[in-house]
This record gives sequence, structure tokens and C-alpha cells, in this order.
Amino acid sequence: MSATTTSSSSPKPATTPPCATVDMPQPTPAHAWLQRCVGEWDSEIEMIVGPKQPSMKCRGTDSARMVGGFWLVSEGKNLDFPYTCQLTLGYDPKAARYVGTWIDSMSSYLWHYTGAIDASGRLVLQTEGPFPPADGRFTKFREVTEFLTQDHRVFTSARMSEGGVWIPQLRIDFRRRG
Repeated sequence: MSATTTSSSSPKPATTPPCATVDMPQPTPAHAWLQRCVGEWDSEIEMIVGPKQPSMKCRGTDSARMVGGFWLVSEGKNLDFPYTCQLTLGYDPKAARYVGTWIDSMSSYLWHYTGAIDASGRLVLQTEGPFPPADGRFTKFREVTEFLTQDHRVFTSARMSEGGVWIPQLRIDFRRRG
């Protein structure tokens, strides 16, 4: 190599990439509520089948993580029959509400959530979807997540009856793995 030839392995000058100078939004205190759900959880599931019928009980797991401090992504599995689900949940500061989606292995329907934290600190979400699933009619649902301790949260789901009464459908007790 001659003295006038440059090596291709010479260091390049340090420059700041243009994207590093853009002010990016930061998670809000509302996003911090979602952080509480992060971790590995065991669950006890109680499905309320109908009047005068015993509820169905089963076990599950939940693995939840944050994406960028903005989005909670939670993946659940039932240990007693083949069922999996995925929840995404975030907070929209412009709309001042929580937003999210739900998918599961028993349906092709994409559920959309909106909601808020109520006065007692519970996350209350509303959605609408097919119920019963086979007939295609849509029903309103209210789903509530409440922390009893930092390591025990309870999720409940209720559907609106034709008479305008909330009917409990599901209760899941999540306990954080030690």
C-alpha cells in the first residue's frame, strides 16, 4: 500500500444520527399503571357458565412485558385446555384514555378496548363483541383489573344483558411468581 492510499478500515468521523436529535414523547404517569402488570403470573380462572350451572375452574399463566414504556403486551395460556390469548394495552394522552386489543385462539374477532382508571384505582375497560359467539350478535362488555396487592391482581368480565344488567362472566386471580 502506498502512502497516498487510504485504508478502508480507517475510522469514520463521529456524527449524531438525525433521529437522535428529535424530541421523542415520554411515557406518562398513566403508562406507569400498566407497568404494574409486567412479570410472570400464575392464574386461577373461574368462568361463570350460566344460571343454576356450576362455574368452570381452570389454571393458567400470564407473561407480560412493556414495549418502550408505552405498551403492555400480555400473553396468556390456559393449562387445562388448549387456549391462548394476547392483550395489548396502552394509554392515549390525546384522548385521555386507555386503549387496547385482545385476540385469542378460540375466535377470529379482534376486540378493541377503551377505558380509564376509576376513583378506586381500578382499570375499567369497555368493549363490544360477538356473544354468544356463534350467532353473531354483539354485546357490550365491561372488564375490570384491580390490584389487591402488588403481587395479586383480579380481572373480572361482565356482559350487558338485553335488560341492561351487567352479568358476571369471568374472574381471574393473577398471582405473581416469586
